Amino acid sequence: MIINALNANVNVFMADFEDSLSPTWKNIENGLINMRDAAHRTITFNHPVKNKLYTLNEDPATLMCRVRGLHLKEKHISCNETQLYGALVDFVMYLYHNHSVLERFGLGPYFYIPKLQSYKEAKLWSEIISYCEDELKLERGTVRVTLLIETLPAVFQMEEILYHLKDHIIGLNCGRWDYIFSFIKTLKNYPEKILPDRNLVTMNQPFLTAYSSLLVNTCHKRGAFAMGGMAAFVPSKDQAENDLILQKVRNDKIFEIRNGHDGTWIAHPGLANYVNDIFDNEIGSKKNQIDFQKDIQISSSQLLNGCKGASTEECLRSNIRISLKYIEAWISGLGCVAIYGLMEDAATAEISRTSIWQWIKNRNILSNGKVVDEELFKLCLEEEIENVKKEIGDDSFHLGKFERAKSIFEDITLSDDSR
Repeated sequence: MIINALNANVNVFMADFEDSLSPTWKNIENGLINMRDAAHRTITFNHPVKNKLYTLNEDPATLMCRVRGLHLKEKHISCNETQLYGALVDFVMYLYHNHSVLERFGLGPYFYIPKLQSYKEAKLWSEIISYCEDELKLERGTVRVTLLIETLPAVFQMEEILYHLKDHIIGLNCGRWDYIFSFIKTLKNYPEKILPDRNLVTMNQPFLTAYSSLLVNTCHKRGAFAMGGMAAFVPSKDQAENDLILQKVRNDKIFEIRNGHDGTWIAHPGLANYVNDIFDNEIGSKKNQIDFQKDIQISSSQLLNGCKGASTEECLRSNIRISLKYIEAWISGLGCVAIYGLMEDAATAEISRTSIWQWIKNRNILSNGKVVDEELFKLCLEEEIENVKKEIGDDSFHLGKFERAKSIFEDITLSDDSR
């Protein structure tokens, strides 16, 4: 996967130790080894079935390491009987083993930092990075970071976050999927903030457009880049279905460009050429849009308004199936899974799960008049796990961990507090 991603027609490949990774020790260990080999450009893979050797092209994409959030422990490593934090394990291992060879390639140790909620965490990261640079006798600013604004509290502190990371930061990124999850979680006690069906909560909704616009204006005022969000679609082999997917991707990327973003992400390399063409046509020869500023003032009420729309039983059931399939994959060691045409990771799956939690907590009324309560959820859960079994077949179902996934899902969805 890493070889194919680095060989794709993209500027950057972001290797994800966070939302797209189930943090088993095998995944962490192999991931760090593969990152070292990728940075050294020695990574190869001999496919045992296809009998095909995979190697890097002469000019691969720039490698970026996305570390885990500061809140997660790495239980497999301790120092003085204290468990280390996963973010520091990922950061230090990649920096220590690869900074010298990256410099020889004219590159550097580039990182993607997630989950911040406060400028205080940005200040902590700046101190960590500067300390490591000093220990390795690197010039200040050798380590460069892009930081995700993917929590509701952080969107109110973007100026401060940029300031405290000023020695290292390149830009901020709209992490829209976790941002929607954070919106639900942060405003969980406000019934008027219930969000509708997941597929209706798009960047065209005013509260998300305000988030995008504020990020663009904040970054460009300071000369930083403003990255757009992730297109989670997976190309389809069915031409008619793929045409619909490409149109959705196009609408999404046109919105980002015209809202001032300098770049964007895709979840699947099969979209690379298509999205590159969109950017070439819209931006032309410009490398960025840092001169772009919207002549608007974004208020707190705009960011906190949420949006209205239909809440349907179809979406409730779809969210249940997605959650069951993703949790089963995650506890089996897979953190990124294509489900119903979308590349689901922890962020997108969390939207499905917390949306159901929010609907139950507030006894949301569906478009067919049914009230979402514990009884309806349990009924739908029993029916949808049977539908999952029909979709994948009895053998795959029983070889998997779906009963455990169902138990975990039911427990966290019916808990008094969202997690």
